[in-house]
Amino acid sequence: MKKIVLILFAFFIGFNVFGQRSRSMNNRIPQTNREPSKQDIEKRDRMVKERKDEFIANFLTTLDADDFQKEIIKQYLNSFYDAKIAVLKTPYEHSFDREQAVKKLEDIHFADLKELISEADMAKIKKMITGRCNEKEAVKEKKKKKKKKKKKKKKNQDKDKD
Repeated sequence: MKKIVLILFAFFIGFNVFGQRSRSMNNRIPQTNREPSKQDIEKRDRMVKERKDEFIANFLTTLDADDFQKEIIKQYLNSFYDAKIAVLKTPYEHSFDREQAVKKLEDIHFADLKELISEADMAKIKKMITGRCNEKEAVKEKKKKKKKKKKKKKKNQDKDKD
């Protein structure tokens, strides 16, 4: 009985070690040993720009401003994100200095815009630039507005037919 338990234990340990070695030999994580090419960098930059434009467009649908105000807000948001990237790329001695520079940018950049838009829209912008904006909600709201416009258009067409 002792021999059987000892043999089973040895097989168990042997298979366990074999499994661990084969897993480490067959490292399934691909290792890249090359720097990204110019094409890769340009592709990534294009994707980031498209994503930024899509995010801003989705956000603008949640605001209660007219088209002129939305266009101005869009320009401010684009310039804000470009300035923020410039701040983040700037080398600083301490990460605290970088955080302070970003906070100062968030506080100062939209000061002129406060006079042009409502307080509710300004609160939404502040929420967005601090990263607490939920884009899924913005997309849902955008879909709701489209549905309302469709219903209004359909009602108007029905009235015109009568």
